[in-house]
Order: sequence, then C-alpha cells, then structure tokens
Amino acid sequence: MNTHLVSKVCSQNSMMYGVEEQEDEAWKMYQERKGIVLEFLSTELSLSLLKRHQTRVELLKKCSYYIDILPKHLALGDQNHLMLPTAMFQLIDPWKFQRMKKLGTAQTRLQLLLLSELLEQLKQGRAALVDLLKSYDISTFLSEWDTISRRLSELSALLDDFLATLVPGRLYIKHRLVSDIGTTKIPHIRLVLRTKMPVVFDRKESIAHEDRACLKWFSMGQHPQPEQFELHLKLLDPQTQQERVQSGGIPVSSSSFEVKNLLSDRLYEFSIKRLETYTLVYETWNDTITLRTKPLEQSMNAEWSPGRS
Repeated sequence: MNTHLVSKVCSQNSMMYGVEEQEDEAWKMYQERKGIVLEFLSTELSLSLLKRHQTRVELLKKCSYYIDILPKHLALGDQNHLMLPTAMFQLIDPWKFQRMKKLGTAQTRLQLLLLSELLEQLKQGRAALVDLLKSYDISTFLSEWDTISRRLSELSALLDDFLATLVPGRLYIKHRLVSDIGTTKIPHIRLVLRTKMPVVFDRKESIAHEDRACLKWFSMGQHPQPEQFELHLKLLDPQTQQERVQSGGIPVSSSSFEVKNLLSDRLYEFSIKRLETYTLVYETWNDTITLRTKPLEQSMNAEWSPGRS
C-alpha cells in the first residue's frame, strides 16, 4: 500500500510539473508572439508614422501634377545629343498628347483616392491589432496566431503598396505619340508624372494697408525658382455695383506683389496659384488668405486749441 501511494503521489507531482511546464512554455510563446505584434505596431504602424503619412497625403492633394516628356535613351551609334523635352513637343501629335493628359488626370485622381483608401485600411488594421491585444487571453491569442500572423503579413504588404503609391508613376503609352515624320528618326520617349509642391502665402509677410495689400508667397519644400503665377482678389460683401468690379486675376512673374487702389477698412480675399501650362494635368487646390485693409486715419487738419498755461 505504501509503495502504491508513493507511486500515485509521484505520478500526480509529475502531472503537475508537466502542466506547469506547458503553462510556462505557453506564456513564453505568448510573450514572444505578442512582442512581434507590438514591435510591428511601434515601428511599421506607429501613431506618429501614420500621422506623418496622413500629412503627406493631404499635401499631395494640394500639389500640382505635370507630364514630363523624357527620352529613354540614345539609339546605338547615334551621335546626336540627347533631345530636350521642348524639342520633343515639336514631334508629338497635339491631339494624342491631349489624350495622354486626360489619362494623366485620371491616373493622378485615382492615385490620390487610392492613397486615402490604403491609409484608412492601415489605420483600421492597427486599431484591430490593438483591440485583439487588449481583448484576447493567452489561450485565444495562441489559438488565433495563424490568423494574426497572416494579418500582419497583409498589413505589411498594404504598407508597401501605400509607400509605392506615394510617388507619382510612369504614364503608359498605348499609342504612338509621334506622328509619321518621314526620314526623321523617331525618338524613344517616356512620360512620367511630376509633382510640384503647393504655392502658399507667407502669412507673416502678407499685410494690408489703407488702400493696398503687400502679398508674398512661396512654394512649399523647394528653393525659389522663376515661375509664373496668377493672383486673384475679391472684395467680400460689396456694397454697390461699382464695388463688385473689385475682383479679378493678375498674372505675376515673381513671388510678391502689391495690390493697389483698394477700399479702406474692407475685407479682401486673395488666392494664388501657378499659371496654367500646357503640361498641367491635375490641380484642384489653391491657397487663400483674407485681409482687412486699415481704416483711413482721421484728418490731422482739425483745429487745434492750445490749453491755458
């Protein structure tokens, strides 16, 4: 009996140790796999990173998009210099180029919509991972690991797609853009979308006086360079028919302009954008600033009566 009892106790102790060992292994596995999820959330899908991505997408929506015509390469043995894009325009069929501009517009619009959709999926994916970390117990988390691991891979691929879409891509030419030019050698060309950063007012330097406004602007994130702009002004809440004509556009070839002959103590709305060019395919945003002109100073010619001493 004593031998049987001892054997039974040893067997129970062995089972207890076995259960504890399994629990320890499960805990270690849980911590390891949980760490994988936490690292992914803190590096690939951190809140600060998603915020920067959101800022980038909003900036891209404000950009201007253009078609660039670039040579692919020189033909073997060709001694001519690389053709400049301006020279290529002389060889390109204008009607076919207009078709490519429409394609560029559609591609840009689709790209911006896709960026917003991908970013939203990344945000939802992050929220789902955070939620399961809070709600899953150890057993559920380990039993669902295959699903969780697959979701991590999907989100990683989704992030790669998002980052690739951030860069404007190549336009694929389905038809020849260069008309038949006889014996002239047809150049190999490629079309790419180029982004220009939005033009915004310098709100510290743009000020209004009694009858004029001094406005300054710049292109975000790029060095100043010669460009053509279009400045629009509009008098808000005009009182008379004559005042309604105080609006319109002004072509400007610099990054500053003084608007004269304004009414005093009135609100004016100014907007700035680049002057439209032949290669522009997409631009839906322009910066706007509202300034109030100062009231006229009271006449200093009023009679002055000195006080008695």
